[in-house]
Amino acid sequence: MESTDKYIGMMLDNRYEILEKVGSGGMAVVYKARCHRLNRLVAVKILRDEFARDDDFRRRFHAESQAVAMLSHPNIVAVYDVNKTADIEYLVMELINGITLKQYMSRRGLLNWREALHFTAQIVRALEHAHSRGIIHRDIKPHNVMVLRDGSVKVADFGIARFTASQSTLTQEALGSVHYISPEQAKGSHIDARSDIYSVGVVLYEMLTGRLPFEGDSAVSVAIQHINSMPLSPREIVPSIPEGLEEITLKAMAADTSKRYSSAHEMHLDLEEFRKNPDILFNYNLNDFDISPEEEEPTKKLPAVSSEAAMAGVGRETGTSRKKVSTMSNDRGRQSRTAAMLVAVLAVLLFTGGLFFFLWQTVISPLLNPESNSVEVPALEGRMIEDVLSNTEYTDNFEIVVSSESVYHRSPAGTIIDQRPSPNRKVNKGEVITVTVSLGEKYIELDNYKDMEYRNAESDLLKKGLKVTEIIREKNDTVLKDNVIRTDPPAKSTLTEGDSVTLYVSLGPDVVQVKMPDLYGRSEEAAKQAISNAKLSDGGVTLVESEKPAGEVVWQSIEPGMLIDEGTPVSIHISIGPPDTPSPSPTEEEPSPSPSGGNNGEGNNEVTKKIPILLDRDKENIHVIVKVNGNVIYDKVVSTENEWLDVYITGKGRVWVDIYFDDVLKYWQEVALTD
Repeated sequence: MESTDKYIGMMLDNRYEILEKVGSGGMAVVYKARCHRLNRLVAVKILRDEFARDDDFRRRFHAESQAVAMLSHPNIVAVYDVNKTADIEYLVMELINGITLKQYMSRRGLLNWREALHFTAQIVRALEHAHSRGIIHRDIKPHNVMVLRDGSVKVADFGIARFTASQSTLTQEALGSVHYISPEQAKGSHIDARSDIYSVGVVLYEMLTGRLPFEGDSAVSVAIQHINSMPLSPREIVPSIPEGLEEITLKAMAADTSKRYSSAHEMHLDLEEFRKNPDILFNYNLNDFDISPEEEEPTKKLPAVSSEAAMAGVGRETGTSRKKVSTMSNDRGRQSRTAAMLVAVLAVLLFTGGLFFFLWQTVISPLLNPESNSVEVPALEGRMIEDVLSNTEYTDNFEIVVSSESVYHRSPAGTIIDQRPSPNRKVNKGEVITVTVSLGEKYIELDNYKDMEYRNAESDLLKKGLKVTEIIREKNDTVLKDNVIRTDPPAKSTLTEGDSVTLYVSLGPDVVQVKMPDLYGRSEEAAKQAISNAKLSDGGVTLVESEKPAGEVVWQSIEPGMLIDEGTPVSIHISIGPPDTPSPSPTEEEPSPSPSGGNNGEGNNEVTKKIPILLDRDKENIHVIVKVNGNVIYDKVVSTENEWLDVYITGKGRVWVDIYFDDVLKYWQEVALTD
């Protein structure tokens, strides 16, 4: 039960109050929280205990998360903060008011191609931004794409999948992600930005056709289809899909990376061309996107599953796996059966060969030649990459590979800050050691935040990698309340990532409150003098018909006795006397009394009219007061979920209606209550 969750009610770093659990995954649990410093709701992702106890994992997770926090794009879920305590590692992200793309597809069913194009273009733009900064998502799927109410999307969990990849095997638990992984991921080969492109293609395929390109009841069977098969053409499933969009989909899903889009930017260009002209044909040869055995990339890694599981998956699923795009269904059936047999044989050969290779490398070869093959992984962290690459002690025994994902770090540029595998392990000579190298400290020029609302300023500082450690409020006659007066250090200062900034925020000018005088019954001149004496401003005079004597104040916009700020405008209504009553014509007959003793004359009957009120929607609730000729006829706190509020007034003749939002006069109008 959620009430037993140990994190509910906890305050992290005296700032983030955990309110409720909103989701969970294999690596972390997501909570809704309140940031007390900025008084806003955020999402906090906390690592599960089994990962948080692994110091090496925590360190790499923290470094990767800090890099992701540098991303700033409207289609990427913003990471505000990366922090850790003694036993808790967590991310602070923007809280998204929406649903996942997977939930959206489940509710809507088959999407039309225009909607699929709209969503895909935004996902690709997000990838374009992330890839330009050296960050690969690794787990693009509809579950990691959030759809907002306005139709925009935000991609979540950038850079996080790299940690689960080393923990997971292709088991049933992996089935959710394996439907979208690229062939090179399924084989355990090296991946790059093109792996994300493949996953986007699968998501687009699912949106266009309402089905996944490959199905299976085990992760292994689905993964093998990604490696060895070609999906049905989307237009064979839904003929109304434009040919150009089908070409884009299948090119993104090309099993051979050299035939796939080389970058998110390249795919974005095609999507944009198609958006401008849906009849466009790119003239891609769809058969080029098939994969044949001689084109497959050899790999040293095999999926971490048993041979029985692999063969069971192959036997169940490859009979329905992909075919080349064809117009003859019988040919497809024969090809499918042939492909199933080939895949089954190939799987056995791969497994047998892989098992032999593994035994040779780990058992047989060390026994035959123990001294020459077994070496200990050195500790490279903290060393300069140039020294390591020039040291034959390292280069003769290992292949040193520098990761493309170098990050800004407080260590000097060129310092190794991470290595895989970890030191002191026994491995074979020639083993690859992948190192991550520091780019040095990231220098940031502090922007001028003067006159910016302080919450926006803090959010921008966090995105730049700086921290707001203190907010000091001061009175200021020239800067609006809640806006930044200055920063410490001052604007244009050069800082490094992680440095602290103090914001000085305006309380606004000193405000003096005065009591609203009673103006009823006074003359116009006397009323204006009273307004001036109270240091209030003239809000205008309106002449109205009234039963009161001409020249008297019959209404004031602010009730007597209320405390209001100096300078507040006050409006008044001045009577011009009662309306003229026409004399009866000598030829007119006297109307007969009504049963109620009243008069049936048209002007004497009361009329009810609806007054529609447009609500301000920048708050969840508004206190609405409606007055008719100074009398309160409606006084309620209402929700702004609906844009309009209907209030009914009853009376006769012409009346003045005044509408207040949260005790402030919003607007007024004259209403004729006549039939």
